[in-house]
Amino acid sequence: MEKIFVDGKRFVDEYGRHRIFNGVNFDDKCGDRFCNIHNKEVMEITIRKISQNGWNIIRLGIPWAAIEPKPNEYNEEYINKVITFMDLCEKYGVHIFIDMHQDLFGGSADQWGDGAPEWACLRGKKKTRKSKLVWATGYFWDKGVHNCFDNFWADTKVNGVGLQTYFINMWCHLAERIKDHPALLGFDLFNEPYPGSDGGKIFRKLILNLAKTVITDKRCKKTWLIKQLVTGNAHRVLEPFDDPDLFRKVTKAGDALQRKFDEKIYSDFINRLSKAIRNVTDNGIIIVESCYYTNLGIPFCMPPVNYDGNREEQLCYSPHGYDLTVDTPTYDYASNTRVWSIFEEKKRTQDKWNTPILVGEWGGYWKGERWLEHLKFLLGKFDENQWSQAYYAYTLGAFVYGSLDKVEKILKRPVPYAVCGKTEKYCHDREKNEFILRFTQDREYGVPTVIYAHRNIESIETDGEYVIVPLGENGESRIEIKTGPGTHTVTVKFR
Repeated sequence: MEKIFVDGKRFVDEYGRHRIFNGVNFDDKCGDRFCNIHNKEVMEITIRKISQNGWNIIRLGIPWAAIEPKPNEYNEEYINKVITFMDLCEKYGVHIFIDMHQDLFGGSADQWGDGAPEWACLRGKKKTRKSKLVWATGYFWDKGVHNCFDNFWADTKVNGVGLQTYFINMWCHLAERIKDHPALLGFDLFNEPYPGSDGGKIFRKLILNLAKTVITDKRCKKTWLIKQLVTGNAHRVLEPFDDPDLFRKVTKAGDALQRKFDEKIYSDFINRLSKAIRNVTDNGIIIVESCYYTNLGIPFCMPPVNYDGNREEQLCYSPHGYDLTVDTPTYDYASNTRVWSIFEEKKRTQDKWNTPILVGEWGGYWKGERWLEHLKFLLGKFDENQWSQAYYAYTLGAFVYGSLDKVEKILKRPVPYAVCGKTEKYCHDREKNEFILRFTQDREYGVPTVIYAHRNIESIETDGEYVIVPLGENGESRIEIKTGPGTHTVTVKFR
């Protein structure tokens, strides 16, 4: 497999071709039960299908608890299973990046949490409460969850060693084991970091500002809102906040505390962790996520990764983005304008950092036909910005056993794998049933531009020579096109 690097806002391979990644998430949320990566046969069936679907990246979420169940004792059996997963990715030509996943910091019998081992969950005298309505409620008011994060960010000691030191050493141990794997794209250092007690304060500020905005802003028609609630149309009460300006007016309440966390706490931690990994290996891209609340479009204020006075060159920004209605029965009514206003803020971070974007999470589980149109909208916008992406459906086999078959049909689409030169534009017109790629080639590359075709091809228009390499039983193929310097347009029409 080609080795992948960062070149400004692009991923490039060892030949210099622009690489664009489209794929999915899998999370091992069951810790020592290896619920998602214990069955090699299921893994192989799944990864083979992923490859046939044209998905060339997997974000594999694994928990700290599974790697280090006891302080300084690493579970090599578990790491071997991760490597077996990576071996299968290599076999089918799928790159992978490892996400150190957490939700609510760590798991317990009363939560929908995962991540840190129990010995690292320093809750103080507070007990975690059972999440209600949606899993994330623990972030908003659970003091036990807040204490866990506060102690982690404070690097509180366990057996004389700081929690962050344990975490960094665990990452370095894993990096040592996987650093030379051909399928490795990079290291996704910490899933959706949460500011602890300040995160609870941000939530309260947002709620108070929401109430104030509804009462005082003329764009919120109080009589209309009450009517929607009384008539059983509660899903419509968020419609005024389809207006990005009104939505941002609410979320600004969290800006100051978010900036404090990003600049004073999170940046130092990520710099320290990145430096430690680089002491282990120069391979792999350092992949950085932003805080949980930036999923609402609150600006991410951390500067690019920098240690020893030098900026990390192989750096990628991996934001997440969901609508306010995620994880609720009203997710079918996700707002295109509201969600894209969130991603526009992510683009501002990309511009400041001058890095590629690999959207690490978006989408989720299918709620209804209307929501499927929302997915098409976001895919079109990702393509417009030439962003890579990994759809969030964490259960291994979800796309094999039919639970997300309608989502699969949308995600399975023509995309460029590798482009010789500068990618000017690419798009999939679902109505015309065609795909267009335009690129400017600056030199001879010695390797082809490669496009994934998701179904039987009717015609190909190009000024280059091409071959079609079959991939699956339903017309899936790889189009390999040889061109010389100049601007080229490729049009693929499908049956």
